[in-house]
Amino acid sequence: MEINELEARIQMLKDKNNTVAFKALQELEQISDETGALYGYTGEFADMIGSENYGVRVRGFRLFCRQAKWDKDNVIDENIDAALRILKDDKPTAVRQALAALADVVRFKPDLRETVRSAVSNINYLRYKDTMHSLIAKDIQELLLMIQALELGNGV
Repeated sequence: MEINELEARIQMLKDKNNTVAFKALQELEQISDETGALYGYTGEFADMIGSENYGVRVRGFRLFCRQAKWDKDNVIDENIDAALRILKDDKPTAVRQALAALADVVRFKPDLRETVRSAVSNINYLRYKDTMHSLIAKDIQELLLMIQALELGNGV
């Protein structure tokens, strides 16, 4: 995919039409899994996490985490504290998607595991609707178990 096409897809992440934005997210996540073509946009993804728009925040966070595999310049490390604020989002679905996305960070950035573990352990999931408590608690537990397995050398 050409650079202008990548940049067009990145702009689509902010589209008011969630279907268009989600399709762009899926395409960009696939590209991120296969190549480091989007690594140069990691700072832009980090900036998206501060958006007023819930969808933009989540899409930015997911792509930010996806770049961990390619992070040779420690851009993830430099932005992780600000990015992890999404774990206190008002929307429980944002928190759940963030917890899932953090798997890439803990897998590819061993030095950030303790930072992630601490942030995840401090999530107050009781502030959300009762129906979300067990789901978020399960997501937290899965990520903490993944970190533990990676630290024990039982790669995930």
